[in-house]
Amino acid sequence: MDWWIVFAILLYLISAALIVAEVFVPSGGIISIFAFASMVGGVAIFFQHSTFAGIAGVIIALVMIPIVLVLAYKAFPKTKFGKSVILSPSERTPGDAVPDADEIEALLGKTATVISPLRPVGMCDFDGRRVECVAESGYIEKDKTVKVIKVDSTQLTVRIEENS
Repeated sequence: MDWWIVFAILLYLISAALIVAEVFVPSGGIISIFAFASMVGGVAIFFQHSTFAGIAGVIIALVMIPIVLVLAYKAFPKTKFGKSVILSPSERTPGDAVPDADEIEALLGKTATVISPLRPVGMCDFDGRRVECVAESGYIEKDKTVKVIKVDSTQLTVRIEENS
């Protein structure tokens, strides 16, 4: 095997390594320029060897670049650095203002005090437990007493009590 072919393959490997480095190191595209330059150098060497080798080199480059990028981006979140810079999705925990469906069903017909004005959505206090509620119609002021008239999934619809 001719040493020029080995050098061209080495340039391809350097280009792949630089593409991976571009994913992990924020360089503003500088590393990508060097990756592209080494890829072009490899293709040029292949074309100097023969036209068939040059076309094969271009096809290999066109296949290699997306594969390397996909593999790098799939590996990135699993690395220590990736875990530190990528935000994790928020976890929904039952508790304040996020009731579970079975617990919220039990609130049907119960009364609560409006903590924040319902315009039409706001917070209500059910014996020390804050839950987001929706007013049946219009605006309900703070400190009014409301009654749950409808439960739809995790949404409570409330109506103002007449005696409040």
